[in-house]
Amino acid sequence: MKLKERKILLTGAAGFIGSHLADALVKKNQVKGYDNLSSGKRELVEHLEDHDSFELVIADVLNKDRLKKEMEDCDMVFHLAANPDVRLGASDTYVHLEQNVIATYQVLEAMRECGVKDIVFTSTSTVYGETDVIPTPEDHGPLEPISLYGSSKLACEAMISAYCHSFDMRSASFRFANVVGPRSTHGVTYDFVKKLKNDPKELEILGSAPGTTKSYFYISDCIEGMLHAVRNSNKPVEYYNLGSEDYINVKKIADTVCQEMGLEDVGYSWTGGAGGGRGWKGDVKVMLLSIEKIKSLGWTPKYDSSRSIAKTVRSLM
Repeated sequence: MKLKERKILLTGAAGFIGSHLADALVKKNQVKGYDNLSSGKRELVEHLEDHDSFELVIADVLNKDRLKKEMEDCDMVFHLAANPDVRLGASDTYVHLEQNVIATYQVLEAMRECGVKDIVFTSTSTVYGETDVIPTPEDHGPLEPISLYGSSKLACEAMISAYCHSFDMRSASFRFANVVGPRSTHGVTYDFVKKLKNDPKELEILGSAPGTTKSYFYISDCIEGMLHAVRNSNKPVEYYNLGSEDYINVKKIADTVCQEMGLEDVGYSWTGGAGGGRGWKGDVKVMLLSIEKIKSLGWTPKYDSSRSIAKTVRSLM
C-alpha cells in the first residue's frame, strides 16, 4: 500500500499505540484522529493539535452518521479503536462484541459507502489461543481463542477479509505480542509500576509463580514494523505477526521493574489466579510469535522482551 500523501482516518488515535502511530503518520500524510476518549487520553495527542497535518475528532465509531461524515474526505483507514481490556470479557460478555466487532463493522460500512479501499487493522496474538506450536506462525490453524477479546478480534479479521474480497478493498492486519513503552495506560508493567509507587515493599501479582510466559514488544519497534509491512503489502488480505523474538515470565518482569525502580527486598504476593500461572480466565499461558514473515520483508525488531520492559519502566517513572 502507498503510505505517503494519504488522507488517513485513524480510529483510537488518543490511545497508547494510536498516539505513537499518529506521530509517525503525520510526517508524510494528513491524519484525522478519531477517538471517543473512553480509554484514550487527549493529552497523548495534544502535542499534535497545532500540527498542520493533524486533526482530532472526538466521537464514537458506533455513531455511524458521524463516522461516515468524517470518512468522506479520507482515502485510507488505520483502525485501532477497541476495548483493550482482555479480562473484562469474563464479567461482561457484550462489551467486546459491541466495541470491537460491531465497531469494526461500522468502520467497514463507512468505508464501503465512501469508497475508501485501504484498511490497516490492529489485531492480537490472542486470536491463536493456547497453541503447542511455538513460535506461532501466521498460517497456524485452527485458531481457537480462549478469551472473548481474542474471539472478537478474530471475528474482526474475518469480517475485514470478507469486505476486501466482496468490495475490492485491501487490508493489513497485525497480530501483536504485548506492546509496551511510554504512554502505556494498562498492562502488567504499567500495573506493577503503579502498585510499587503506592507500596514499595509489597507487590500483588495476579496468578501463581512464576506466572505466564509471553513476548513483550517495544512501542517504537511496533510502529516501525507496522509501517514497513504496510508499505510492502500488495495482496488484498495480509496478516502479520509483530513481536520480539523471545519471551519472559511474569516473575522476571516483576524483578526487572523492581531493579529499574531501585527497590530491594520487595515481597511478592501471588493471588493464585486461574491455574497454570494464569492471572485470569482467558489469560494465555505461553505466547511467542513467529516473525519470520515480517523479517523476510527486511525488518527486525531492535529490542528483546527484557530491554522492552526495562525501557518502559524508566519511561513510566
